[in-house]
Amino acid sequence: MSNRMWGGRFSSGPDAIMEEINASIGFDKRLYKHDIAGSIAHATMLEAAGILTRDDKDAIISGLETVRAEIEAGAFTFSRALEDIHMNVESRLKELVGEPAGRLHTARSRNDQVATDFKLYVRDGLDMLAAQVETLQKVLVEKAEAEAGSVMPGFTHLQSAQPVTFGHHMLAYVEMLERDKGRLVDARARLNESPLGAAALAGTSFPIDREMTAEALGFDRPMANSLDAVSDRDFILETLSAASICAMHLSRLSEELVIWSSAQFAFVRLSDKFSTGSSIMPQKRNPDAAELIRAKVGRIFAAFTSLLMVMKGLPLAYSKDMQEDKEIAFDALDNFSLALAAMTGMMGDLSVNREKMAQAAGAGFSTATDLADWLVRAANVPFRDAHHITGRAVAAAEAKGCGLEGLTIEDFKDIDERITSQVFKVLGVENSVKSRTSFGGTAPANVMAQVAGWRERLGI
Repeated sequence: MSNRMWGGRFSSGPDAIMEEINASIGFDKRLYKHDIAGSIAHATMLEAAGILTRDDKDAIISGLETVRAEIEAGAFTFSRALEDIHMNVESRLKELVGEPAGRLHTARSRNDQVATDFKLYVRDGLDMLAAQVETLQKVLVEKAEAEAGSVMPGFTHLQSAQPVTFGHHMLAYVEMLERDKGRLVDARARLNESPLGAAALAGTSFPIDREMTAEALGFDRPMANSLDAVSDRDFILETLSAASICAMHLSRLSEELVIWSSAQFAFVRLSDKFSTGSSIMPQKRNPDAAELIRAKVGRIFAAFTSLLMVMKGLPLAYSKDMQEDKEIAFDALDNFSLALAAMTGMMGDLSVNREKMAQAAGAGFSTATDLADWLVRAANVPFRDAHHITGRAVAAAEAKGCGLEGLTIEDFKDIDERITSQVFKVLGVENSVKSRTSFGGTAPANVMAQVAGWRERLGI
Protein backbone atom coordinates (compact mmCIF):
# COMPACT_ATOMS: atom_id res chain seq x y z
CA MET A 1 0.00 0.00 0.00
CA SER A 2 1.52 3.28 -1.03
CA ASN A 3 1.94 6.16 1.34
CA ARG A 4 1.07 9.12 -0.84
CA MET A 5 1.94 11.79 1.72
CA TRP A 6 5.63 10.97 1.90
CA GLY A 7 6.69 10.65 -1.74
CA GLY A 8 10.32 11.34 -2.57
CA ARG A 9 12.69 8.88 -1.00
CA PHE A 10 10.03 6.33 -0.06
CA SER A 11 8.75 4.97 -3.34
CA SER A 12 6.46 2.50 -1.68
CA GLY A 13 4.74 2.53 1.63
CA PRO A 14 5.06 0.25 4.61
CA ASP A 15 3.89 -3.29 4.41
CA ALA A 16 0.97 -4.53 6.47
CA ILE A 17 3.02 -5.04 9.64
CA MET A 18 4.56 -1.57 9.47
CA GLU A 19 1.18 -0.03 8.80
CA GLU A 20 -0.27 -1.83 11.79
CA ILE A 21 2.41 -0.65 14.19
CA ASN A 22 2.73 2.85 12.74
CA ALA A 23 -0.85 3.98 12.19
CA SER A 24 -2.55 5.92 14.97
CA ILE A 25 -5.67 7.11 13.19
CA GLY A 26 -7.77 4.48 14.97
CA PHE A 27 -7.46 6.40 18.21
CA ASP A 28 -6.12 9.87 17.45
CA LYS A 29 -9.03 10.77 15.16
CA ARG A 30 -10.75 12.11 18.27
CA LEU A 31 -8.26 15.02 18.03
CA TYR A 32 -9.87 16.31 14.83
CA LYS A 33 -11.44 19.42 16.39
CA HIS A 34 -8.20 20.44 18.01
CA ASP A 35 -6.13 19.68 14.91
CA ILE A 36 -8.39 21.81 12.76
CA ALA A 37 -8.49 24.63 15.33
CA GLY A 38 -4.68 24.63 15.45
CA SER A 39 -4.46 24.67 11.67
CA ILE A 40 -6.91 27.58 11.39
CA ALA A 41 -4.89 29.55 13.93
CA HIS A 42 -1.66 28.71 12.09
CA ALA A 43 -3.03 29.71 8.69
CA THR A 44 -4.40 32.96 10.08
CA MET A 45 -1.00 33.78 11.56
CA LEU A 46 0.84 32.88 8.34
CA GLU A 47 -1.31 35.34 6.42
CA ALA A 48 -0.78 38.07 9.03
CA ALA A 49 2.97 37.48 8.80
CA GLY A 50 2.92 37.82 5.02
CA ILE A 51 3.80 34.16 4.46
CA LEU A 52 0.38 33.24 2.99
CA THR A 53 -1.79 35.27 0.68
CA ARG A 54 -5.26 36.25 1.80
CA ASP A 55 -6.78 34.02 -0.89
CA ASP A 56 -4.76 30.99 0.18
CA LYS A 57 -5.63 31.58 3.82
CA ASP A 58 -9.32 31.90 3.05
CA ALA A 59 -9.28 28.75 0.91
CA ILE A 60 -7.48 26.78 3.62
CA ILE A 61 -9.85 27.88 6.40
CA SER A 62 -12.91 27.22 4.26
CA GLY A 63 -11.58 23.78 3.39
CA LEU A 64 -10.79 22.98 7.03
CA GLU A 65 -14.29 23.97 8.07
CA THR A 66 -15.66 21.64 5.41
CA VAL A 67 -13.48 18.79 6.70
CA ARG A 68 -14.71 19.42 10.23
CA ALA A 69 -18.32 19.35 9.06
CA GLU A 70 -17.72 16.10 7.17
CA ILE A 71 -16.19 14.42 10.22
CA GLU A 72 -19.02 15.58 12.48
CA ALA A 73 -21.59 14.36 9.98
CA GLY A 74 -19.94 10.94 9.77
CA ALA A 75 -19.19 11.47 6.07
CA PHE A 76 -15.40 11.49 6.36
CA THR A 77 -13.39 8.41 5.39
CA PHE A 78 -10.37 7.90 7.62
CA SER A 79 -7.40 6.15 6.01
CA ARG A 80 -4.88 4.03 7.90
CA ALA A 81 -2.44 4.57 5.04
CA LEU A 82 -2.30 8.22 6.04
CA GLU A 83 -1.23 7.22 9.56
CA ASP A 84 -2.80 9.89 11.75
CA ILE A 85 -5.42 12.60 12.07
CA HIS A 86 -3.04 15.30 10.83
CA MET A 87 -2.32 13.59 7.53
CA ASN A 88 -5.93 12.56 7.07
CA VAL A 89 -7.11 16.14 7.45
CA GLU A 90 -4.35 17.55 5.24
CA SER A 91 -4.99 14.98 2.51
CA ARG A 92 -8.71 15.76 2.41
CA LEU A 93 -7.95 19.48 2.47
CA LYS A 94 -5.78 19.05 -0.62
CA GLU A 95 -8.65 17.28 -2.38
CA LEU A 96 -10.95 20.18 -1.53
CA VAL A 97 -8.79 23.26 -2.20
CA GLY A 98 -5.80 22.02 -4.17
CA GLU A 99 -2.43 23.80 -4.06
CA PRO A 100 -3.11 26.12 -1.07
CA ALA A 101 -3.36 23.05 1.15
CA GLY A 102 0.32 22.37 0.58
CA ARG A 103 1.19 25.78 2.01
CA LEU A 104 -0.51 25.11 5.37
CA HIS A 105 2.43 23.15 6.73
CA THR A 106 4.85 26.04 6.24
CA ALA A 107 6.79 26.76 9.46
CA ARG A 108 5.18 23.79 11.17
CA SER A 109 6.02 20.14 11.84
CA ARG A 110 3.87 17.26 12.90
CA ASN A 111 5.93 17.37 16.10
CA ASP A 112 4.65 20.75 17.28
CA GLN A 113 1.27 20.07 15.66
CA VAL A 114 0.58 16.88 17.63
CA ALA A 115 1.82 18.44 20.86
CA THR A 116 -0.56 21.36 20.33
CA ASP A 117 -3.51 19.12 19.46
CA PHE A 118 -2.94 16.89 22.46
CA LYS A 119 -2.58 19.82 24.84
CA LEU A 120 -5.83 21.32 23.59
CA TYR A 121 -7.58 17.97 24.04
CA VAL A 122 -6.21 17.41 27.54
CA ARG A 123 -7.07 20.98 28.52
CA ASP A 124 -10.69 20.43 27.52
CA GLY A 125 -10.65 17.14 29.39
CA LEU A 126 -9.31 18.75 32.55
CA ASP A 127 -12.09 21.34 32.49
CA MET A 128 -14.69 18.60 32.17
CA LEU A 129 -13.13 16.39 34.84
CA ALA A 130 -12.82 19.22 37.36
CA ALA A 131 -16.51 19.99 36.79
CA GLN A 132 -17.37 16.32 37.32
CA VAL A 133 -15.44 16.23 40.58
CA GLU A 134 -17.33 19.29 41.77
CA THR A 135 -20.67 17.70 40.85
CA LEU A 136 -19.76 14.69 42.98
CA GLN A 137 -18.78 17.01 45.83
CA LYS A 138 -22.21 18.64 45.69
CA VAL A 139 -23.94 15.27 45.92
CA LEU A 140 -21.80 14.29 48.92
CA VAL A 141 -22.48 17.61 50.66
CA GLU A 142 -26.24 17.05 50.21
CA LYS A 143 -25.84 13.55 51.65
CA ALA A 144 -23.79 14.91 54.55
CA GLU A 145 -26.50 17.41 55.41
CA ALA A 146 -29.22 14.75 55.33
CA GLU A 147 -27.15 12.44 57.56
CA ALA A 148 -25.44 14.99 59.80
CA GLY A 149 -26.73 13.26 62.93
CA SER A 150 -26.71 9.67 61.70
CA VAL A 151 -24.33 7.76 63.98
CA MET A 152 -22.09 5.05 62.54
CA PRO A 153 -18.94 3.26 63.60
CA GLY A 154 -15.70 4.99 62.83
CA PHE A 155 -13.00 2.47 61.96
CA THR A 156 -9.28 2.07 62.27
CA HIS A 157 -7.75 -1.16 60.94
CA LEU A 158 -11.38 -1.86 59.86
CA GLN A 159 -12.10 -2.40 63.55
CA SER A 160 -14.74 -0.37 65.35
CA ALA A 161 -12.88 2.56 66.94
CA GLN A 162 -15.05 5.56 67.87
CA PRO A 163 -18.54 6.61 66.81
CA VAL A 164 -18.75 9.19 64.04
CA THR A 165 -21.61 10.47 61.91
CA PHE A 166 -22.32 9.44 58.36
CA GLY A 167 -22.39 13.11 57.42
CA HIS A 168 -18.88 13.55 58.80
CA HIS A 169 -17.73 10.52 56.80
CA MET A 170 -19.14 12.01 53.60
CA LEU A 171 -17.43 15.33 54.23
CA ALA A 172 -14.09 13.51 54.48
CA TYR A 173 -14.48 12.61 50.80
CA VAL A 174 -15.57 16.15 49.96
CA GLU A 175 -12.23 17.33 51.36
CA MET A 176 -10.29 14.72 49.38
CA LEU A 177 -12.11 15.66 46.21
CA GLU A 178 -11.36 19.33 46.77
CA ARG A 179 -7.64 18.53 46.73
CA ASP A 180 -8.19 16.33 43.68
CA LYS A 181 -9.97 19.16 41.90
CA GLY A 182 -7.12 21.49 42.81
CA ARG A 183 -4.59 19.12 41.26
CA LEU A 184 -6.61 19.01 38.03
CA VAL A 185 -6.85 22.81 37.95
CA ASP A 186 -3.11 23.13 38.65
CA ALA A 187 -2.31 20.70 35.84
CA ARG A 188 -4.40 22.80 33.46
CA ALA A 189 -2.58 25.98 34.45
CA ARG A 190 0.83 24.43 33.86
CA LEU A 191 -0.03 22.92 30.48
CA ASN A 192 -1.41 26.17 29.10
CA GLU A 193 1.62 27.13 27.01
CA SER A 194 1.59 26.68 23.24
CA PRO A 195 4.02 24.37 21.42
CA LEU A 196 2.86 25.60 18.01
CA GLY A 197 5.66 27.19 16.03
CA ALA A 198 8.44 25.13 17.59
CA ALA A 199 8.40 23.18 14.30
CA ALA A 200 10.36 19.91 14.30
CA LEU A 201 12.64 20.82 17.22
CA ALA A 202 14.68 23.95 16.42
CA GLY A 203 12.10 26.58 15.56
CA THR A 204 11.85 28.06 12.07
CA SER A 205 13.48 30.70 9.91
CA PHE A 206 10.09 32.06 8.86
CA PRO A 207 8.94 35.29 10.58
CA ILE A 208 6.08 33.67 12.48
CA ASP A 209 4.19 35.15 15.40
CA ARG A 210 3.89 32.50 18.10
CA GLU A 211 2.21 34.89 20.50
CA MET A 212 -0.58 35.30 17.97
CA THR A 213 -1.28 31.58 17.63
CA ALA A 214 -0.98 31.07 21.38
CA GLU A 215 -3.59 33.74 22.01
CA ALA A 216 -5.89 32.45 19.27
CA LEU A 217 -5.91 28.99 20.87
CA GLY A 218 -6.44 30.25 24.41
CA PHE A 219 -2.91 29.58 25.65
CA ASP A 220 -1.27 31.96 28.11
CA ARG A 221 1.96 32.14 26.13
CA PRO A 222 4.14 30.14 23.72
CA MET A 223 6.57 27.61 25.18
CA ALA A 224 9.96 29.25 25.53
CA ASN A 225 12.16 26.40 24.27
CA SER A 226 11.53 24.62 20.98
CA LEU A 227 13.16 21.35 22.12
CA ASP A 228 11.01 21.27 25.23
CA ALA A 229 7.90 22.20 23.25
CA VAL A 230 7.97 19.09 21.05
CA SER A 231 9.35 16.59 23.56
CA ASP A 232 7.43 17.50 26.72
CA ARG A 233 4.69 15.20 27.90
CA ASP A 234 4.64 16.53 31.46
CA PHE A 235 1.15 17.82 30.88
CA ILE A 236 -0.42 14.42 30.32
CA LEU A 237 1.76 12.77 32.96
CA GLU A 238 0.62 15.35 35.52
CA THR A 239 -2.98 14.90 34.41
CA LEU A 240 -2.74 11.12 34.77
CA SER A 241 -1.07 11.55 38.14
CA ALA A 242 -3.91 13.78 39.36
CA ALA A 243 -6.45 11.37 37.88
CA SER A 244 -4.75 8.45 39.63
CA ILE A 245 -4.90 10.11 43.04
CA CYS A 246 -8.56 11.01 42.60
CA ALA A 247 -9.35 7.54 41.27
CA MET A 248 -7.70 6.09 44.37
CA HIS A 249 -10.13 8.10 46.48
CA LEU A 250 -13.03 6.81 44.39
CA SER A 251 -11.74 3.29 44.89
CA ARG A 252 -11.64 3.72 48.68
CA LEU A 253 -15.23 4.92 48.70
CA SER A 254 -16.20 2.08 46.37
CA GLU A 255 -14.65 -0.42 48.76
CA GLU A 256 -16.67 1.06 51.61
CA LEU A 257 -19.86 0.86 49.57
CA VAL A 258 -19.18 -2.80 48.80
CA ILE A 259 -18.68 -3.51 52.51
CA TRP A 260 -21.53 -1.33 53.74
CA SER A 261 -24.06 -2.77 51.29
CA SER A 262 -23.32 -6.37 52.33
CA ALA A 263 -25.91 -8.27 54.36
CA GLN A 264 -23.45 -8.44 57.25
CA PHE A 265 -23.23 -4.65 57.49
CA ALA A 266 -26.42 -3.42 55.79
CA PHE A 267 -25.46 0.21 56.46
CA VAL A 268 -26.53 1.39 53.02
CA ARG A 269 -28.64 0.29 50.10
CA LEU A 270 -27.66 0.95 46.51
CA SER A 271 -30.47 1.66 44.09
CA ASP A 272 -31.48 -0.77 41.38
CA LYS A 273 -29.85 1.56 38.86
CA PHE A 274 -26.41 0.75 40.25
CA SER A 275 -26.90 -2.85 41.39
CA THR A 276 -27.49 -6.13 39.62
CA GLY A 277 -29.07 -9.40 40.63
CA SER A 278 -27.56 -12.84 40.58
CA SER A 279 -28.18 -15.23 37.71
CA ILE A 280 -28.85 -18.07 40.17
CA MET A 281 -29.43 -16.53 43.63
CA PRO A 282 -32.62 -14.42 43.58
CA GLN A 283 -32.01 -12.79 46.95
CA LYS A 284 -28.76 -11.08 45.97
CA ARG A 285 -28.09 -7.45 45.11
CA ASN A 286 -24.59 -7.05 43.78
CA PRO A 287 -22.80 -3.68 44.02
CA ASP A 288 -21.48 -3.99 40.48
CA ALA A 289 -21.03 -0.28 39.79
CA ALA A 290 -18.88 0.16 42.90
CA GLU A 291 -16.84 -2.91 42.03
CA LEU A 292 -16.28 -1.71 38.47
CA ILE A 293 -15.12 1.70 39.67
CA ARG A 294 -12.72 -0.07 42.01
CA ALA A 295 -11.39 -2.11 39.08
CA LYS A 296 -11.16 0.71 36.54
CA VAL A 297 -8.76 2.48 38.83
CA GLY A 298 -6.19 -0.12 37.80
CA ARG A 299 -6.39 1.07 34.20
CA ILE A 300 -5.82 4.67 35.26
CA PHE A 301 -2.82 3.77 37.41
CA ALA A 302 -1.47 1.62 34.58
CA ALA A 303 -1.69 4.46 32.07
CA PHE A 304 0.34 6.74 34.32
CA THR A 305 2.99 4.08 34.91
CA SER A 306 3.05 3.07 31.25
CA LEU A 307 3.68 6.60 30.03
CA LEU A 308 6.41 7.13 32.61
CA MET A 309 8.09 4.02 31.21
CA VAL A 310 7.73 5.31 27.65
CA MET A 311 9.25 8.69 28.47
CA LYS A 312 11.99 7.75 30.91
CA GLY A 313 14.63 6.79 28.38
CA LEU A 314 13.98 9.23 25.54
CA PRO A 315 16.68 11.69 24.53
CA LEU A 316 15.54 15.08 23.28
CA ALA A 317 13.65 15.79 21.22
CA TYR A 318 10.82 13.84 19.58
CA SER A 319 10.82 10.06 19.19
CA LYS A 320 8.12 7.87 17.71
CA ASP A 321 7.80 6.22 21.12
CA MET A 322 5.77 9.25 22.10
CA GLN A 323 2.94 8.14 19.85
CA GLU A 324 2.15 5.69 22.65
CA ASP A 325 1.03 8.58 24.86
CA LYS A 326 -2.42 9.05 23.40
CA GLU A 327 -4.13 5.66 23.32
CA ILE A 328 -3.44 4.93 26.97
CA ALA A 329 -4.28 8.48 27.99
CA PHE A 330 -7.59 8.42 26.13
CA ASP A 331 -8.54 5.16 27.78
CA ALA A 332 -7.55 6.36 31.25
CA LEU A 333 -9.36 9.70 31.02
CA ASP A 334 -12.47 8.08 29.53
CA ASN A 335 -12.62 5.60 32.39
CA PHE A 336 -11.88 8.26 34.99
CA SER A 337 -14.78 10.32 33.70
CA LEU A 338 -17.03 7.26 33.71
CA ALA A 339 -16.01 6.39 37.27
CA LEU A 340 -16.82 9.92 38.44
CA ALA A 341 -20.22 9.78 36.74
CA ALA A 342 -21.02 6.36 38.22
CA MET A 343 -20.00 7.41 41.73
CA THR A 344 -22.09 10.57 41.46
CA GLY A 345 -25.12 8.52 40.45
CA MET A 346 -24.57 5.92 43.16
CA MET A 347 -24.17 8.43 45.97
CA GLY A 348 -27.16 10.43 44.81
CA ASP A 349 -29.42 7.38 44.96
CA LEU A 350 -27.89 5.89 48.13
CA SER A 351 -30.19 5.20 51.08
CA VAL A 352 -28.83 4.91 54.63
CA ASN A 353 -29.97 2.42 57.28
CA ARG A 354 -29.62 4.69 60.30
CA GLU A 355 -30.87 2.12 62.81
CA LYS A 356 -28.39 -0.52 61.68
CA MET A 357 -25.50 1.94 61.72
CA ALA A 358 -26.34 3.23 65.18
CA GLN A 359 -26.56 -0.31 66.49
CA ALA A 360 -23.15 -1.13 65.05
CA ALA A 361 -21.69 2.12 66.36
CA GLY A 362 -22.18 0.95 69.93
CA ALA A 363 -20.46 -2.38 69.40
CA GLY A 364 -16.91 -3.08 70.44
CA PHE A 365 -16.90 -0.58 73.32
CA SER A 366 -16.50 2.30 70.89
CA THR A 367 -17.10 4.89 73.62
CA ALA A 368 -14.17 3.73 75.74
CA THR A 369 -12.15 6.78 74.75
CA ASP A 370 -15.00 8.98 75.94
CA LEU A 371 -14.71 7.40 79.39
CA ALA A 372 -10.95 7.98 79.45
CA ASP A 373 -11.38 11.59 78.33
CA TRP A 374 -14.02 12.16 81.01
CA LEU A 375 -11.69 10.83 83.72
CA VAL A 376 -9.04 13.31 82.59
CA ARG A 377 -11.44 16.26 82.41
CA ALA A 378 -13.74 15.62 85.36
CA ALA A 379 -11.60 13.64 87.79
CA ASN A 380 -8.17 15.09 86.98
CA VAL A 381 -6.79 11.63 86.30
CA PRO A 382 -3.60 11.50 84.19
CA PHE A 383 -4.46 10.10 80.76
CA ARG A 384 -2.26 7.02 81.12
CA ASP A 385 -4.00 6.16 84.39
CA ALA A 386 -7.36 6.90 82.76
CA HIS A 387 -6.45 4.50 79.99
CA HIS A 388 -5.86 1.70 82.49
CA ILE A 389 -9.07 2.46 84.41
CA THR A 390 -11.04 2.40 81.18
CA GLY A 391 -9.51 -0.95 80.29
CA ARG A 392 -10.78 -2.36 83.58
CA ALA A 393 -14.22 -0.93 82.83
CA VAL A 394 -14.25 -2.62 79.44
CA ALA A 395 -13.31 -5.93 81.08
CA ALA A 396 -16.15 -5.49 83.58
CA ALA A 397 -18.63 -4.76 80.80
CA GLU A 398 -17.44 -7.80 78.85
CA ALA A 399 -17.94 -9.97 81.93
CA LYS A 400 -21.41 -8.53 82.41
CA GLY A 401 -22.31 -8.87 78.72
CA CYS A 402 -23.17 -5.23 78.20
CA GLY A 403 -21.74 -1.99 76.86
CA LEU A 404 -20.06 0.60 79.06
CA GLU A 405 -23.34 2.46 79.40
CA GLY A 406 -24.82 -0.77 80.84
CA LEU A 407 -22.54 -0.66 83.89
CA THR A 408 -24.06 0.75 87.09
CA ILE A 409 -22.50 3.50 89.15
CA GLU A 410 -21.65 0.81 91.70
CA ASP A 411 -19.81 -1.10 89.01
CA PHE A 412 -17.82 2.02 88.19
CA LYS A 413 -17.13 2.78 91.87
CA ASP A 414 -15.71 -0.71 92.27
CA ILE A 415 -13.26 0.12 89.52
CA ASP A 416 -12.36 3.62 90.72
CA GLU A 417 -13.95 5.75 93.45
CA ARG A 418 -13.38 8.95 91.48
CA ILE A 419 -16.03 8.00 88.91
CA THR A 420 -19.37 9.74 89.51
CA SER A 421 -22.81 9.46 87.94
CA GLN A 422 -21.87 12.35 85.65
CA VAL A 423 -19.98 9.81 83.55
CA PHE A 424 -23.23 8.62 82.00
CA LYS A 425 -23.52 11.96 80.18
CA VAL A 426 -20.62 10.95 77.92
CA LEU A 427 -21.40 7.27 77.49
CA GLY A 428 -23.53 6.07 74.59
CA VAL A 429 -22.87 6.74 70.93
CA GLU A 430 -25.16 9.76 70.63
CA ASN A 431 -23.46 11.51 73.53
CA SER A 432 -20.08 10.53 72.15
CA VAL A 433 -20.51 12.17 68.77
CA LYS A 434 -22.14 15.27 70.25
CA SER A 435 -19.10 15.77 72.45
CA ARG A 436 -16.61 15.82 69.55
CA THR A 437 -16.87 19.55 69.03
CA SER A 438 -13.21 20.36 68.31
CA PHE A 439 -12.57 21.91 64.90
CA GLY A 440 -12.85 19.14 62.32
CA GLY A 441 -14.65 16.85 64.76
CA THR A 442 -17.67 14.68 64.09
CA ALA A 443 -20.28 16.47 66.22
CA PRO A 444 -23.51 17.01 64.24
CA ALA A 445 -23.27 20.75 64.88
CA ASN A 446 -19.79 20.72 63.33
CA VAL A 447 -21.05 18.78 60.33
CA MET A 448 -23.84 21.27 59.71
CA ALA A 449 -21.41 24.18 59.95
CA GLN A 450 -19.10 22.48 57.46
CA VAL A 451 -22.04 21.78 55.17
CA ALA A 452 -22.97 25.45 55.22
CA GLY A 453 -19.40 26.37 54.31
CA TRP A 454 -19.30 23.89 51.45
CA ARG A 455 -22.67 25.06 50.17
CA GLU A 456 -21.25 28.54 49.88
CA ARG A 457 -17.97 27.40 48.29
CA LEU A 458 -19.67 25.16 45.75
CA GLY A 459 -22.59 27.45 45.03
CA ILE A 460 -25.22 24.94 46.04
